[in-house]
Amino acid sequence: MATLRLGDIAPDFEAETTQGKIHFHEWLGNSWGVLFSHPADFTPVCTTELGTVANYYPEFVKRNTKVIALSVDGLESHLEWIKDINETQNTTVSFPIIADEDKKVATLYDMIHPNANDKFTIRSVFVVGSDKKIKLTLTYPASTGRNFDEILRVIDSLQLTANYSVATPANWKDGEDVVISPAIPDSDIPAKFPKGFKRIKYYLRMTPQPNK
Repeated sequence: MATLRLGDIAPDFEAETTQGKIHFHEWLGNSWGVLFSHPADFTPVCTTELGTVANYYPEFVKRNTKVIALSVDGLESHLEWIKDINETQNTTVSFPIIADEDKKVATLYDMIHPNANDKFTIRSVFVVGSDKKIKLTLTYPASTGRNFDEILRVIDSLQLTANYSVATPANWKDGEDVVISPAIPDSDIPAKFPKGFKRIKYYLRMTPQPNK
């Protein structure tokens, strides 16, 4: 299985989930998506992660982004585990979890790294655009919980830069100044960026976030 790269079409699949059978591309519709795997049910770090995503769920909805989790455990296990997540993380899991016992989806997305663990998925994250293309991949070891503030931040950047000729600088957060694309000549800036700009170097020009 070749490694999935940015710009590749996210592989389509059918799978059983805690919210019924889904066809991935159909389920996404015109939304963006976050597909993230966890090593196993009833494990401590995963419990905090899925609880965090459940608590952040309105933020994903605000960004027209659907979230879906995966592990190689079965449906009954997932449903029992959700009770623990809801209880211990003071939340309600309202997104689906894929039951991938045959490892079909995990294999499709290269989520099992034999040198780390040949039975369980690593902590993979795939952000998929509304065009079904992969916009971001992240890989964490089983021992390190993910930072979902960062994942939301990246989605903000991806959605902004998809619609405007800008890039986001280091540590950028929604609402802060952005970088004008080097491909835009100075003469075109007033029309494209009427809020003005600051020229730091000929290749580094900053402007207020255009969609705010």
